[in-house]
Order: sequence, then structure tokens, then C-alpha cells
Amino acid sequence: MKHTSPTANLLIVDDEKPTRDGLRAALEDRFEVYVAENASEAITLLESEPFDVLLTDFKLPQEDGMKLIARAKSLPKPPICILMTAYGSEELAVQAMKQGADDYIAKGRLQIDELEIRIARALKQQNLEVENVALRQQLNHRFGLENVVGESPAMQEVFDTVRQVAPTRATILLLGESGTGKELIAKAIHQLSPRNRKPMVTVHCAALTPTLLESELFGHERGAFTGAHEKRIGRFEQAQGGTLFLDEIGEIDASTQIKLLRFLGERSFERVGSNKTLTADIRLVAATNKQLEKLVEAGTFREDLFFRLRVVEILLPPLRDRPSDIPLLAQRFMREFAEENAKPVSDFTAEAMETLLHHSWPGNVRELRTAMEHAVVLCRGDRISVRDLPASVREGGTEGAATRQTALTRNDLTVKEAEKQLIIRALKETNGNRTMAAQKIGMSRRTLHRKLHAYQLENL
Repeated sequence: MKHTSPTANLLIVDDEKPTRDGLRAALEDRFEVYVAENASEAITLLESEPFDVLLTDFKLPQEDGMKLIARAKSLPKPPICILMTAYGSEELAVQAMKQGADDYIAKGRLQIDELEIRIARALKQQNLEVENVALRQQLNHRFGLENVVGESPAMQEVFDTVRQVAPTRATILLLGESGTGKELIAKAIHQLSPRNRKPMVTVHCAALTPTLLESELFGHERGAFTGAHEKRIGRFEQAQGGTLFLDEIGEIDASTQIKLLRFLGERSFERVGSNKTLTADIRLVAATNKQLEKLVEAGTFREDLFFRLRVVEILLPPLRDRPSDIPLLAQRFMREFAEENAKPVSDFTAEAMETLLHHSWPGNVRELRTAMEHAVVLCRGDRISVRDLPASVREGGTEGAATRQTALTRNDLTVKEAEKQLIIRALKETNGNRTMAAQKIGMSRRTLHRKLHAYQLENL
């Protein structure tokens, strides 16, 4: 028989010493075995370190085995729970499963080989579930709104709008300062839409000259202009069935604006150098950090195109207007770069977090992400301190500090209050699962336990 990995931790709970000792002797060559004679001892052990398997008698002094299982299942990393009893009945088995037991075995028919098989099967199933959770987390990290961090009311409003409009065909205009995450929102819209199995194609309009941009978007025929040695398929055709994201839409020239306006009206276009009309089934998402109304007033952007683009308008707030998101974002980026650079960084000093909250962040989320990479790389221990932050963040300037303090006062927010509310929300969203809450926030479980104690939230 293929035995279970010896690294698995097994806790045996039985008030009869001969039974405890017998089971330990039979299983200790396959498991790291611990024993307890009552529920109180068992809970002490379970809370001191994670166990893979809990094997408990039903009848225990003071507290029965099913209550012990219920408490074990409430732990951040619950063990596989198997209930043993000499009072076997179908009714008791059903009751045990309702309390969270993974399996049930009668002492009178207990065979060690059968017990080993059941434990091995349960461990295998648990490993599959853990792998599935990890896979879902990886997918969530890459796709959808899970990759856009924000707990503030302003960002929750953005998320609500995205969820509402993503399934539609509506053209969307994303507005916001540079670095506020417009491209991430565009990707979320695509992933949450029925078009997510088709490509999302991105064009950064400001990076191309007018001639190259027109060719990039609509394609060109061979010989259409100097250097056009081969026919080229444009981004509209490449995005067929999917989403076309035009970043920095305010930079496109008058000729391209006319062609884009025609496409939005008729869903048709021609390649540069061709008279053949083509069509494309795409969803258009555009973004800009400019005020298009002012460009319209100045005559550099067509008013009719502006109205065509803003069927749905989503404004992404600057980071200075959502200070409650700064701790969450900082934790996320810290964790990302700590893993990337194999560094044991897991927290911030209070002074470092205070500094982050009082910086004006003119570069928004992009600037914060870069600052966290700088801090992780320079950090000498496991906590980021003020000296690890970039000079521009440390010094900030009186104007930036005043702006941040005004925002903090307006939102009735302090560093501790922001972090406390973040933890409370994460625990509510994970139904009190502290391991999942720590992962959601982006901090270690040990750090979360320390903060729960500091904020007197142990009972949540």
C-alpha cells in the first residue's frame, strides 16, 4: 500500500490512554503524531500550529468530539476531521457531517489499514481543493476586477459601473490622471464581458505618428506609402470579436478622428491604400488623461466623436482622493516585489505608513508601485521603514503634505483607522477566515494576528 506522506501532522484525541497509545504506535511511522486526552488540550495544540488531520473520539470529558470538530473547522487552516465512536448510528453520522466532520468511523470496526486509506483519500481531496483555490486566486490576480485594488467608496462606485456595463456592447470612455489604472479597468471590462474568449488589442495612440497610427489601426495595402512593402492587418481586424482599447485617445489627429467616427457610426473602415470596405465586430474602450471638453473647445478634437466615445463615461479618482486605499495598495505591491526579489519583507513601520499616507502621489498608483519596488529592494529587514522609501516620498514637500492632510481630515481617516477598517472588511468578506483575510489584504497571517490584538479585534 502507498503510504501517506510522513510530513502530515496528525492529532489523536481520546480520553482512554490505551486507545491513544495504540493508535499512536500504529500510525507514527506514517505521520507526525500528537495526542491529547480532552478537548481543551486539543484546542491548545490546534491553535499553536496547523494540523493536517484531527482524529477524535466522540465521547470526551467536558466537551464532546463534535463540538471539538466544530471549533477545529473554525480555525484559519482547518484540519481534516474524522470522528470515532463506539456508539455508531446513521443518525450520529449525519450529525457529525453537519458539524463539519470529513469522515466517520466506528471504534468497534476500526481497522488501521482502512483508517490509513480514508486519511490518504481525504488528504488527496484536500490537496486538490487547495490547488483549485490557488488556481482561482492566480486567475483572479490576472483577470477581472480582482486585479484592481480599491476599498474606498470612489473605487467601489467604479467597480459597480464596470460590472453593470461590461456585459453590454456600449462604447466606454475612461477618464483619469496618468497612473490611475485606466488600462487595468479596460482589461477588467473585457474579461467581464461575453467577448473575453476573443482578443483584447491595445493601442497607445501617443506613441505613434499620425501616419503610423492610421496604418496601425486600420491596416494598409502593399505600396500604400513609403516603406509599406507588405500588406498589413490593422488592429481593428486583429480585435475581431473582442475589444479594442485606445489609450490616450486625445492624441489622435484629425484624419484618424474622422475614420474612427465613421467606424463608430457604421462599423466599417478601409485599409490605407485600399477602396475595399471592411467591417469588424469589436467593442471599443478609449482612455485619456486630458480634458476632452477643452480639446473640443480648442477645435483639436471633434465634438461628434467626443459624444460617440462617451456613451458610458467612467472617471477614475486620483490616489490623493482615496487615501483609504493606500495601505491596501502598498501591501499588495510590497508582497509582489518581496516575492519577486526573494526578500522576507512583510510589513511597514508605523512611521513608513504615515509617510505614505501623507504623500500627494502626483503619479498615482503607478508612482506608489514604483516606490514599493524601491523600498523592498532597499529594505534591510522584514519591515519597510522611512529610510527605505524614495527621497521624493520621504521629503514630499509641504504642499503635498498639506494636500494629503486635508484629504485625511475630509475622510475622517487616520493610519490606524484606515488599517482597522481594512481588516474588518476583509474578515467580513471571508466569513472570519483569517488566512484568507490576510491573503486578501496582502499581509502575513502572523502580521494579521498581531494587528488583531493591537486593534482589539480578536473576537471578529
